[in-house]
Amino acid sequence: MIIGRFQVDELHSGHRNLIDSVLERHRKTIILLGVAPLANSINNPLDFESRKQMICSYYPEVIVLYVKDVNNDDQWSKQVDSIIGDVLSPTQTALLYGSRDSFIKHYSGRFDTYELPTEHAKSGTEIRAEIGREARASADWRAGVIWASRNRFPVSYQTVDVAIFNPDYTQMLLGQKKGEEGWRLIGGFADPNSTSLEDDARRESMEEASVKLDNLSYVRSFEINDWRYQNEPDCIKTALFVATTYDENPVANDDIERVCWFNLAELSPTDQWRVMPIHRNLVTHALMRASHIKTTKENK
Repeated sequence: MIIGRFQVDELHSGHRNLIDSVLERHRKTIILLGVAPLANSINNPLDFESRKQMICSYYPEVIVLYVKDVNNDDQWSKQVDSIIGDVLSPTQTALLYGSRDSFIKHYSGRFDTYELPTEHAKSGTEIRAEIGREARASADWRAGVIWASRNRFPVSYQTVDVAIFNPDYTQMLLGQKKGEEGWRLIGGFADPNSTSLEDDARRESMEEASVKLDNLSYVRSFEINDWRYQNEPDCIKTALFVATTYDENPVANDDIERVCWFNLAELSPTDQWRVMPIHRNLVTHALMRASHIKTTKENK
């Protein structure tokens, strides 16, 4: 039995040598493919059926099964043993083959393992990176892209928006993008490498308005009716924050062309024509939170 992932578009020489070596040693060969919990990801772009068809096109005599990934090596090893037990007769046993950097160091089951030497070959990671660098001029390639887009889970993209006030909560800072007549809160997409949404809010405020934030607090989340996603299964959900800044002279940067301080009276729910429609609800809730903060401070 061979256990691997084979997350490539074609079997390379290392894969072929591994499978050929096992076929030469045994009358019955099974390949057990690892199946990740995340479908269509960077490291696991191909589903089980696609990889099975690829292997069987070269080796129709091979039995191809799958084992699901779990976050525990002992549980995973028991799964492997159970799958093997289902396909063996009482008089048969199995030898599990792997290559360099294979499953062997994670396996603690009851069957023996053997590491086969492999010639130098590009890793699956390197192959996938090369494939991702350029489009291919073929109908099959385009069909594959369409298939992948149709067979992924809908995505809720995370953004942050920050209602930035002056220290006495009498003015709010808004930005304006090129080509837009209305004004909007400072914000943007969350960074997958950041440690928190609060850090994203601070980063966006510095990138787009060149201001440092004080008294940052979370208000609530909202779905954003972004025109780019109106006919898509995906959507944008934003985390709304309020904060203050002592930086009196903000500077527009990034994709913000202008920034301006507005008196709160100019932004009341009945007078929000200046604000972009998709941000009006955010501004209303930010004003409510600012009013609460201001009242609480005055009553102390």
